[in-house]
Amino acid sequence: MKARIHVKIFGLVQGVFFRAHTGDKARELGLTGWVRNSPDGSVECIAEGEKEALEKFLAWCEVGSPGSRVEKVEREWLEFKGEFRSFGVRY
Repeated sequence: MKARIHVKIFGLVQGVFFRAHTGDKARELGLTGWVRNSPDGSVECIAEGEKEALEKFLAWCEVGSPGSRVEKVEREWLEFKGEFRSFGVRY
């Protein structure tokens, strides 16, 4: 079953290549969408794909990349829209 998730990750997640690692993980899992830094110091992403892959992605987000320190993850499950062709890092 396909789904969409909006994720916001808080902690030491900017300036530690978190977006690049997030993009790598999403592509590895076959997800589409985007990731970007937010002005409040968090990292935000929208991802779409198979629900099982999204759950694996969410578990990765809760641990984070090398050098990061995830303190909190907010998530919102949404209806699949199919609007993305790939997963990109936004600046």
